[in-house]
Amino acid sequence: EPNVLAGTLIAHTDAVWGLAYSGVKNHLLSCSADGTIRLWNPPEKMPCICTYNGEKGCDPAHMVASFNTGSTVIYDLETSQSVVMLSSQIESSVQSNNHINKVVSHPTLPVTITAHEDRHIKFFDNKTGKMIHSMVAHLDAVTSLAVDPNGIYLMSGSHDCSIRLWNLDSKTCVQEITAHRKKLDESIYDVAFHPSKAYIASAGADALAKVFV
Repeated sequence: EPNVLAGTLIAHTDAVWGLAYSGVKNHLLSCSADGTIRLWNPPEKMPCICTYNGEKGCDPAHMVASFNTGSTVIYDLETSQSVVMLSSQIESSVQSNNHINKVVSHPTLPVTITAHEDRHIKFFDNKTGKMIHSMVAHLDAVTSLAVDPNGIYLMSGSHDCSIRLWNLDSKTCVQEITAHRKKLDESIYDVAFHPSKAYIASAGADALAKVFV
């Protein structure tokens, strides 16, 4: 509604695909189909602090971004330089299989987790850049990931209509929920944990948002 709109940030030249907010400095990160990532300080008159792209060379001073080439890069937000390139041990030559749909950071460990179009979830060590673990996690593309605030469970959503809950220590599936109907071969777009209560939520192509206890 117009009365709740506090402001509009304009800079991207194509669709905005994802947002991440940091409470440390009250900064916002956005990633876009225009191939850039932008760092914002929303209250400022010139809110866009910095722009990152693929060519530029769990810590609040770092961000992690994935590109449609299949590469994942950790950037230092202070220097705007790339710190670590995360690479799979076996890189596919087919770009569609390389496509990363979601990237998340573990809240306490130096670990990055990526969701892939080819049904895989991959885990990377932020310090070495090497892949720790890779697994076929769903029957269709993995579209979304979320880590619970305590860092014990990983939740994944897929176009196979299921949400799966994983034990991060053993990398085993402990629960599966069929959550959304398919629409035009798509199903679940996003999943989330509540920051303090035992709730999870999902958003689907069937135009529904669901909350589970």
